[in-house]
Amino acid sequence: MTAPPLPREVGRAFDVLPAPIGKRLLQVRALIFATAAAHDDVGRLTETLKWGEPAYLTGETGSGSTIRLGRLKDSERAAILFNCRTTLVDTFRERFPDQFEYRQTRALLLPVSGALPKQELTVCLSLALTYHLDRRSKR
Repeated sequence: MTAPPLPREVGRAFDVLPAPIGKRLLQVRALIFATAAAHDDVGRLTETLKWGEPAYLTGETGSGSTIRLGRLKDSERAAILFNCRTTLVDTFRERFPDQFEYRQTRALLLPVSGALPKQELTVCLSLALTYHLDRRSKR
């Protein structure tokens, strides 16, 4: 599956980012949609803005935790942001300690050049998109 057309307001949010960060995050966006499409339990994603940044929600099924794309003020890297009240970033850090740079419990940072680590990133995105499913099954 290819990513759907960008909603106008979301496109504007990508446009205001520095070009290298915006380009990298558009690659991540495509990976988010491809990862969601590979999971029957995720359903159709809602693409919107949260805090002025592109955000991806599993509104149809409630299967996952929101994923936001942006940048951190003190970094020239692309940022994939997660709800800091989840265990997602800690889980990513355990699985991929040297693959990514992390910020506290809320962000995974990517360099803007070089190959996108698709395999590892797909695992992380999959965990986020199914976060609530995994939690429900453990109850």
